[in-house]
Amino acid sequence: MGSIDADTAAAVGRKPAVLMICGDYMEDYEVIVPFQALQALGVRVDCVSPNKYSGDKCLTAVHDYMGYELYTELPGHSFTLNANFTDVIPESYDALIIPGGRFTELLSIDDKVLDIASKFAETGKPIATTCHSQLILVSAGIMKGKKCTGFPSLKPVIKLAGGFWLDPEPMTSCALDGNIISAIGWPAHADYLSILLRLMGAKVSGNQNKAVLFLCGDYVEDHEINVPFQALGGLGCRVDAVSPTKKKGEKCVTAIHDPEGAQVCSEKQGHNFILNANFSDVRVEDYDCLVIPGGRSPEFLVMDDKVVSLVKEFGEKNKIVSGTGNGKWLLAAAAGLLEGKNCASGNSMKAIVKVAGGKLVESAEAVAHEKLLTATGWPALPTFISELINLLGISVVF
Repeated sequence: MGSIDADTAAAVGRKPAVLMICGDYMEDYEVIVPFQALQALGVRVDCVSPNKYSGDKCLTAVHDYMGYELYTELPGHSFTLNANFTDVIPESYDALIIPGGRFTELLSIDDKVLDIASKFAETGKPIATTCHSQLILVSAGIMKGKKCTGFPSLKPVIKLAGGFWLDPEPMTSCALDGNIISAIGWPAHADYLSILLRLMGAKVSGNQNKAVLFLCGDYVEDHEINVPFQALGGLGCRVDAVSPTKKKGEKCVTAIHDPEGAQVCSEKQGHNFILNANFSDVRVEDYDCLVIPGGRSPEFLVMDDKVVSLVKEFGEKNKIVSGTGNGKWLLAAAAGLLEGKNCASGNSMKAIVKVAGGKLVESAEAVAHEKLLTATGWPALPTFISELINLLGISVVF
């Protein structure tokens, strides 16, 4: 199979590289999770779209069930392309990623896109698809004789193309047939990342029995909760997400904070994030690390004495404590956690970091100081995740 190993990467003098084909109204999670998670591991991810260029933006869409028969579509973050479609040389990449979303309908009739997909199929290099992006492989004639899953509406399409449909059970699992990874969508990202890394020849070590706790509430920032949650899950860590007023299986609504030209970021409703553990069951001894994502949820959590006490206990027991964006509000409330420590912060938290005795590192996206890790916000997640896995003692080598 067309995976890359460390010797091959060294021989050609480059790090592993992945091509991501994008377009307007691609699913927000399905582009940002692999993009930032792979970057955190040192993989170059080139994001391109026909008729757009490096620096241009693509609109994204949030696809989630909001109580209706079909998923609701909401506006997501803007996504900036970092490469030109016209410059793509398929042979220079080690894997192809096609996120889901409505843009795949348009690109399924683009001959240049289909040619790129066909070249990856011919060389046996990994092709990762989610939700509706299997339609591009159908149009390219790649699905004949292949086992595949996806959003259930694609079942008759896969069968008509000569493929074999697999029900996505559970929703968090992927299907793999040769070099083709397929998933129902973003709920399967941990398994998706794990399989993709294996196909690309990655060797993961130091992840045994690592456990990470995420502390969140309603209006947690969409990317800041889900990207590290899925990335660490994909590396084999146990990841638990809790909220003090909710139980396992309940949802936290997320917030999308995006710079759109105003003095501060806009806010839009994002995905629903499903909690997978109970706050009442948390024992600090069971975890190696605490992650506090930003958004507006820390403003709620900081008013709960039980939450503040839990954060302080993580620090007192010398565990890794981390916060992104406004997550530093809770770190400041846990007396002493920020005092004398170097911190990365966006404008919204600088005054709070200062009054808590933290030292601002103005040029940094993410800063590790002993067992404290801070980051400015979701654009800094690749650096944040990279620093976090280093603190956890996890190694990923291609």
